[in-house]
Amino acid sequence: MSVTLLAGSATASVAVTAGNDPAATLPAAAAPASPAAAPVENLIVGYKSSASEASSNAAAADDAAAKGKKAGKKAKFDRRLGTGAALVSLGGAVAPSDAAGVMAQFRADPDVAYVEPDSRAYAMSTPDDTEYAKQWDLFEPTAGMNVPAAWDKTTGSGVTVAVIDTGYVTHSDVAPNIVAGYDFISDSTAARDGNGRDNNAADQGDWSAAGECGTGSKASDSSWHGTHVAGTIAAATNNGRGVAGIAYNAKIQPVRVLGKCGGATSDIVDAITWASGGSVPGVPANATPAKVINMSLGGSGTCSSSYQNAINAAVGRGTTVVVAAGNSNADAANFTPASCNNVITVAASNRTGDRSFYSNFGTRIDVTAPGGETRRATDTPGTVTTPENGILSSLNAGTTTPGAEIYKPYQGTSMASPHVAGLAALLVAAKPSLTPADVKSAIKASARPLAGTCTGGCGAGLADAAAAVNAVTSTPTTPSFQNTTDFAIGDNTTVESPITVSGVTGNAPATLKVGVNIVHTYIGDLKVDLVAPDGTVYTLHNRAGGSTANINQTYTVDASSEVANGTWKLRVNDNAGGDTGKIDSWSLGF
Repeated sequence: MSVTLLAGSATASVAVTAGNDPAATLPAAAAPASPAAAPVENLIVGYKSSASEASSNAAAADDAAAKGKKAGKKAKFDRRLGTGAALVSLGGAVAPSDAAGVMAQFRADPDVAYVEPDSRAYAMSTPDDTEYAKQWDLFEPTAGMNVPAAWDKTTGSGVTVAVIDTGYVTHSDVAPNIVAGYDFISDSTAARDGNGRDNNAADQGDWSAAGECGTGSKASDSSWHGTHVAGTIAAATNNGRGVAGIAYNAKIQPVRVLGKCGGATSDIVDAITWASGGSVPGVPANATPAKVINMSLGGSGTCSSSYQNAINAAVGRGTTVVVAAGNSNADAANFTPASCNNVITVAASNRTGDRSFYSNFGTRIDVTAPGGETRRATDTPGTVTTPENGILSSLNAGTTTPGAEIYKPYQGTSMASPHVAGLAALLVAAKPSLTPADVKSAIKASARPLAGTCTGGCGAGLADAAAAVNAVTSTPTTPSFQNTTDFAIGDNTTVESPITVSGVTGNAPATLKVGVNIVHTYIGDLKVDLVAPDGTVYTLHNRAGGSTANINQTYTVDASSEVANGTWKLRVNDNAGGDTGKIDSWSLGF
């Protein structure tokens, strides 16, 4: 299968562009010192409700003094916060390394739910990037992704994002964050570099002549698509030029798979494997494996085994995979990799908060992000009538081979996907222990309703960067468990997939999150139950949905009467003939 990039209008496979109007330089506020380097004066300690320190100031005072003594530092109970947490003074400003020793004593105590530095907040500074004022997708309250409010906690430091795309054409606004990538295009003609696969991920241009990519295909200029995507994720920020990246301290790893006339599945699955740290015969090991992969590409058809196997392995290595939904104004279930499991599938919204007219939709969508509209749905395809409503990012002026670096707006789910990939990088940087399932859950759970309308299904809503970051940094990590083994669902049969939970104290919560991924061609045949360790049955889905395919949903169950530890089961009963499927994966979030 050949795939294409997912930018541009719904009727074209390449991105549409618009002119670049200069913008006035915005004033820059003085940036505070890095939080990691700032001295620490106090700690905030949250005790579990069962601990005496949670309600007794005297007990909290004794505990603080004892833990400080063990760490060789002063620690004194100061006061109780409105949340019930204890404020612990360290006796003045101390180095972060000294504070870490005291925090380690608290973390080792099973009665402590969390401990964190009493960090300082500052008035948010406006990035001084000259085109920032045009990046409505980052900050506008109606349909922006609320990115600036997340930057006081995380900017993506320490995270590598692989952009599996057309490669990278040199651009000074992205160059500071580029790490070594790879060119996986096997066909030297499509690659235009004369030698097939190599360690040079430079974008050689994906232009084509009329008829060159199939009967009736139109001539197209080079898109420099991978560079546009890269800029959205991690363009250098506060550098007095260009645009601001969402995770502007993350690194971009360009992985080239799309050349003239698209790219081959065989090259793309190898790229997924390599980018996530897997081994590909004949290719040197990836020295900087990515924690996030962005794929703003796709083709028609349901997810193939080749794609799914590569994605499953990448996720198993701890890499979050983000994909574009597609630009055909159709059900994403009929496109790959949008229909694959274990990915975050992203639809596109416009500046007024509606689903973009071209964006795919449906039950496979996990979340929506700004994708823009450089023209209205009723405007002539291929024209650019509303460039101010597109997604502005780094690009190149060359029509075939590279020319001067520029900035231009594109539209597409290709533009929406890197917004979520950038957000994933912010989350992983803020809390490195997050699994891909945790990242997906946090993004979906914190999404807000679209300001406009979405016909066909736009997932959990519009991704909200600040809300997602706050969710993973302000609350204790909740234990999560999953089973990704496939269990076949035959006609008129019942199948169970188990998850054994251990190490969780007490009962399950009243808001137990049950994530279900079932691949089935007719979900109206299915009854889906959660079975607790004591045999109690909680029905999640009961023969609803008619001929709709697949269940990809997170259910909330009041399981507060159940002991958390033990073997839980997802039971699926097929009640009719003619349609089959499988339990692809499921999870429990405590």
